[in-house]
Amino acid sequence: MYADYKTKMQKIADVKYASAVLQWDQETYLPPKGNDFRGQQIATLSEIAHQQFTDEKLGGLLLDLNAKDDLSAAEKRNVQLSLEDYIRNKRLSSDFVRKMSEAVNKSYHAWAQARTENSFATFQQPLHHLIQLKKQEAEMLGFEQHPYNALMNDYDKGLTVTTVDTIFNDLKPQLLVLLDDIKNKTAIDNSFLHQHFDKDNQWKFGMEILKRMGFDFEAGRQDLSIHPFTTNFSSMDVRVTTRIDENDFGNMTWSCIHEGGHALYEQGLPAEQYGLPLSEYCSLSIHESQSRIWENCIGRGLPFWQHNLKLLRTFFPVQLNNITTEQFYKGINSVAPSLIRTEADEITYHFHVMIRYEIEKLLIEGTIDTIDIPAYWNEHYQKYLGITVPDDKRGCLQDIHWSHGSFGYFATYSLGSMYAAQLYAAIERENTSLEKDIADGNNKGVQEWLKTNIYQQGRYFSSEDLCKKATGETLQSKYFIRYATKKYNHIYSQ
Repeated sequence: MYADYKTKMQKIADVKYASAVLQWDQETYLPPKGNDFRGQQIATLSEIAHQQFTDEKLGGLLLDLNAKDDLSAAEKRNVQLSLEDYIRNKRLSSDFVRKMSEAVNKSYHAWAQARTENSFATFQQPLHHLIQLKKQEAEMLGFEQHPYNALMNDYDKGLTVTTVDTIFNDLKPQLLVLLDDIKNKTAIDNSFLHQHFDKDNQWKFGMEILKRMGFDFEAGRQDLSIHPFTTNFSSMDVRVTTRIDENDFGNMTWSCIHEGGHALYEQGLPAEQYGLPLSEYCSLSIHESQSRIWENCIGRGLPFWQHNLKLLRTFFPVQLNNITTEQFYKGINSVAPSLIRTEADEITYHFHVMIRYEIEKLLIEGTIDTIDIPAYWNEHYQKYLGITVPDDKRGCLQDIHWSHGSFGYFATYSLGSMYAAQLYAAIERENTSLEKDIADGNNKGVQEWLKTNIYQQGRYFSSEDLCKKATGETLQSKYFIRYATKKYNHIYSQ
């Protein structure tokens, strides 16, 4: 009986991953005239996968298996999670799933065109239609207290507006204290990051960094896209993308490291559980912790560059010949309010997230409409970060998430940073030579700890339970504040 369940689930996964391949191609190599038919193809596969997963026979099989007492712990957990997913998906009709897929396709291409035109107006109506569907989805799925809860649950099971509001209300004043303290210090010179860095050499450096992180190029690849992302079709086929700005070295480098962290998680998931819940990541908050632990705790750390700056100089000897490791470390961690979320420092980054979270929450509850987004965005960038947004492309059109219908996602970025700091502190406790190892180019301690404590656990635990199992505590913002305070006190010491 369990074998029948496994076969059915793997066939459904085959269809979903076939659709994912088409989506990856859509954002990397698809010719413009293929847009409409590609949307139709993805919608058809989405509908088929949903029909297969909500089939009454599968539901009956899951109920029968759930009542059995002779399954292993892993088998039992797979069945429990699949039954939960089945009940949730059963609330959405196949027709609705197809409509959502079609709306996402139109929205994505409208967003790409709007960015080209630098005009939110081009994106506004397709986005409005998509949000109406997301509101319907929240109603169909059901929720308590706030409709946004239904959507956040897709990215981190059990996450609620109340929880996120509490975390952000606690985090915001502590970040403002850190930011105010930094504002009174001498500014860090990071101008060396904004020289001309040849595109091809940046690409070669990024590929080498991915290898040093442990990314398996026999089980993955990297390409270029408008907005960096990671996707997978199994743990044996994981794709990352990056983007390159020849006048901003940091743009590509930390995209590679960030997406590389995501990719290592996907490559580390249990291949033998393919198609089953235990082959899937815990939550997007935990997924973001994996990108953040590599991008920030490691990739923006002094030990990492004590080893890798030498490599970087081989690609850019003229630009970096006179830059010391300490100067480089301080420059890549300089704090200053900025327009672009993905290029923000570790302190101001969370204000970017809070603005997006607030907009989404207000859109889903109906307090504001899509036409209000630019004004709300611009007002709050001035309020939180004290900067004026010059245009839509560098304002409310900068992220791909809304065009994908990914409402409920953004809060996981900040939660991911907090989980990352707590996980990194746990690794340091268990490996007192961690920073020396990283400075020597040895990342195996980090890789093995994450593989054992995070990757191989799949979806077995919730975010909070996984955090407690790995670190001994549920999520505590004190670890991020402690990490950031120690780091920036050193960087901005006079």
